[in-house]
Amino acid sequence: MSKKLLDETSKFLSFVLRHEPQAIGLALNAEGWASIDALISGAAGDGRQLSRELIENVVASSDKKRFAISADGHSIRAVQGHSTKSVDLQFVQKQPPRTLYHGTATRFLDSIHEQGLIPGKRHHVHLSEEIATASAVGQRYGTLVVLQVAAQQMEEQGYKFYQAENGVWLTEQVPARFLSPV
Repeated sequence: MSKKLLDETSKFLSFVLRHEPQAIGLALNAEGWASIDALISGAAGDGRQLSRELIENVVASSDKKRFAISADGHSIRAVQGHSTKSVDLQFVQKQPPRTLYHGTATRFLDSIHEQGLIPGKRHHVHLSEEIATASAVGQRYGTLVVLQVAAQQMEEQGYKFYQAENGVWLTEQVPARFLSPV
């Protein structure tokens, strides 16, 4: 399977499993799971050729581990990053490391200094344990800036942290006072 096909399919899966399942008539349960058969059928109705093999290859080859297949092999979901209101993943609260990182573009810094990091259309702010990961995410949006998050200090002040299956750290917001440039 070509890298191009895997990348295009991953983007499509992110779109329908995180943001717009209704675009192909797909239903997600509250935990974000959708039937793989319904996904294949809905994609076909939209003119896309998906197969179980292709979906499994995308899940297995994703460097960011964006998707998970259920233990019974019948369902798939995005592990985090949802903007659809029908999904409310229940993450277990976890103690964060002392410092986490967030990659963004310099054009967002004025807003971040005013509001801190907010989830926007998503349910949570996404953070990483490694500068390299934050850099890879942030450079997609323009001139890169990586922000250091005083996660342990936030937790001590009552902010909650969660960790998705793929290692991404999640929180509802990061006030500006807990941020500093790397």
